[in-house]
Amino acid sequence: MPYWKLYYHFIWGTRNRLPLIDSVIEAEVYRAIAAKATDMGGFVHAIGRVEDHVHLVASIPPKIAPAKFIGDVKGNSSHFINHVIKPDFEFYWQDEYGVLSFGEKNLSSVVRYVQNQKQHHADGALIPAMEQMDEI
Repeated sequence: MPYWKLYYHFIWGTRNRLPLIDSVIEAEVYRAIAAKATDMGGFVHAIGRVEDHVHLVASIPPKIAPAKFIGDVKGNSSHFINHVIKPDFEFYWQDEYGVLSFGEKNLSSVVRYVQNQKQHHADGALIPAMEQMDEI
Protein backbone atom coordinates (compact mmCIF):
# COMPACT_ATOMS: atom_id res chain seq x y z
CA MET A 1 0.00 0.00 0.00
CA PRO A 2 1.44 3.39 -0.94
CA TYR A 3 1.85 6.16 1.57
CA TRP A 4 -0.37 9.18 0.91
CA LYS A 5 -1.75 12.29 2.56
CA LEU A 6 -4.15 14.03 0.21
CA TYR A 7 -6.76 16.48 1.46
CA TYR A 8 -9.74 17.75 -0.51
CA HIS A 9 -12.66 20.05 0.18
CA PHE A 10 -15.62 19.19 -2.07
CA ILE A 11 -18.69 21.42 -2.43
CA TRP A 12 -21.86 20.58 -4.36
CA GLY A 13 -25.46 21.69 -4.39
CA THR A 14 -28.93 20.38 -4.95
CA ARG A 15 -30.27 20.68 -8.47
CA ASN A 16 -31.50 24.23 -9.04
CA ARG A 17 -30.20 24.97 -5.53
CA LEU A 18 -33.53 23.94 -4.03
CA PRO A 19 -33.57 23.92 -0.19
CA LEU A 20 -34.09 20.16 0.14
CA ILE A 21 -31.60 19.16 2.84
CA ASP A 22 -33.36 19.76 6.13
CA SER A 23 -32.67 18.59 9.67
CA VAL A 24 -35.00 15.60 9.16
CA ILE A 25 -32.76 13.99 6.53
CA GLU A 26 -29.41 15.56 7.48
CA ALA A 27 -27.98 12.65 9.49
CA GLU A 28 -29.02 10.07 6.88
CA VAL A 29 -27.50 12.12 4.06
CA TYR A 30 -24.26 12.41 6.02
CA ARG A 31 -24.24 8.65 6.65
CA ALA A 32 -24.78 7.91 2.95
CA ILE A 33 -21.98 10.26 1.92
CA ALA A 34 -19.57 8.91 4.54
CA ALA A 35 -20.40 5.27 3.77
CA LYS A 36 -19.65 5.65 0.07
CA ALA A 37 -16.48 7.67 0.73
CA THR A 38 -15.23 5.00 3.12
CA ASP A 39 -16.22 2.21 0.75
CA MET A 40 -14.00 3.83 -1.89
CA GLY A 41 -11.02 3.87 0.48
CA GLY A 42 -11.43 7.48 1.52
CA PHE A 43 -11.42 9.04 4.96
CA VAL A 44 -14.04 11.63 5.92
CA HIS A 45 -12.75 14.47 8.07
CA ALA A 46 -15.96 16.56 8.08
CA ILE A 47 -19.35 16.99 6.44
CA GLY A 48 -21.40 20.16 6.68
CA ARG A 49 -24.45 21.54 4.95
CA VAL A 50 -27.06 24.17 4.56
CA GLU A 51 -30.41 23.53 2.87
CA ASP A 52 -29.10 23.71 -0.70
CA HIS A 53 -25.53 22.42 -0.62
CA VAL A 54 -23.04 20.14 1.08
CA HIS A 55 -19.36 20.41 1.98
CA LEU A 56 -17.17 17.33 2.38
CA VAL A 57 -13.60 17.30 3.65
CA ALA A 58 -12.02 14.00 2.72
CA SER A 59 -8.76 12.26 2.02
CA ILE A 60 -8.92 9.97 -0.97
CA PRO A 61 -6.32 7.49 -2.23
CA PRO A 62 -4.24 8.62 -5.22
CA LYS A 63 -5.57 5.75 -7.34
CA ILE A 64 -8.99 7.46 -7.41
CA ALA A 65 -9.47 10.66 -9.38
CA PRO A 66 -11.36 13.37 -7.46
CA ALA A 67 -13.96 13.52 -10.27
CA LYS A 68 -14.64 9.77 -9.99
CA PHE A 69 -14.79 9.99 -6.20
CA ILE A 70 -17.27 12.86 -6.03
CA GLY A 71 -19.37 11.45 -8.88
CA ASP A 72 -19.79 8.17 -7.03
CA VAL A 73 -20.47 9.88 -3.68
CA LYS A 74 -23.12 12.15 -5.21
CA GLY A 75 -24.74 9.31 -7.17
CA ASN A 76 -24.86 6.94 -4.22
CA SER A 77 -26.24 9.55 -1.82
CA SER A 78 -28.98 10.80 -4.18
CA HIS A 79 -30.01 7.19 -4.86
CA PHE A 80 -30.14 6.55 -1.10
CA ILE A 81 -32.26 9.66 -0.51
CA ASN A 82 -34.70 8.77 -3.29
CA HIS A 83 -35.03 5.08 -2.47
CA VAL A 84 -34.47 4.76 1.28
CA ILE A 85 -34.90 8.07 3.10
CA LYS A 86 -37.77 9.49 1.02
CA PRO A 87 -39.04 6.90 -1.46
CA ASP A 88 -40.55 8.45 -4.58
CA PHE A 89 -38.95 11.78 -3.71
CA GLU A 90 -37.24 13.50 -6.62
CA PHE A 91 -33.91 14.54 -5.15
CA TYR A 92 -30.98 15.34 -7.43
CA TRP A 93 -27.59 16.96 -7.03
CA GLN A 94 -26.44 19.55 -9.53
CA ASP A 95 -23.94 18.28 -12.10
CA GLU A 96 -21.26 20.75 -11.09
CA TYR A 97 -19.11 20.67 -7.99
CA GLY A 98 -16.16 22.50 -6.54
CA VAL A 99 -13.00 20.90 -5.20
CA LEU A 100 -10.03 22.44 -3.47
CA SER A 101 -6.90 20.66 -2.36
CA PHE A 102 -4.98 21.79 0.69
CA GLY A 103 -2.13 20.78 2.96
CA GLU A 104 -2.22 19.02 6.29
CA LYS A 105 -1.44 22.21 8.22
CA ASN A 106 -4.79 23.65 7.03
CA LEU A 107 -6.86 20.57 7.85
CA SER A 108 -8.17 21.78 11.22
CA SER A 109 -9.26 25.18 9.86
CA VAL A 110 -11.00 23.65 6.83
CA VAL A 111 -12.75 21.09 9.06
CA ARG A 112 -13.91 23.89 11.39
CA TYR A 113 -15.21 25.91 8.45
CA VAL A 114 -17.21 22.94 7.13
CA GLN A 115 -18.58 21.90 10.52
CA ASN A 116 -19.84 25.46 11.10
CA GLN A 117 -21.58 25.92 7.74
CA LYS A 118 -24.95 26.84 9.17
CA GLN A 119 -23.44 29.55 11.38
CA HIS A 120 -21.23 30.92 8.58
CA HIS A 121 -24.26 31.27 6.31
CA ALA A 122 -26.39 32.81 9.04
CA ASP A 123 -23.67 35.36 9.86
CA GLY A 124 -22.67 35.99 6.25
CA ALA A 125 -19.12 34.99 7.23
CA LEU A 126 -18.37 32.95 4.13
CA ILE A 127 -15.05 32.36 2.43
CA PRO A 128 -16.00 32.71 -1.27
CA ALA A 129 -13.38 30.26 -2.60
CA MET A 130 -14.67 27.62 -0.19
CA GLU A 131 -18.23 28.03 -1.44
CA GLN A 132 -17.52 27.88 -5.21
CA MET A 133 -19.33 25.06 -7.03
CA ASP A 134 -19.23 26.05 -10.66
CA GLU A 135 -17.53 28.40 -13.09
CA ILE A 136 -17.86 32.09 -12.46
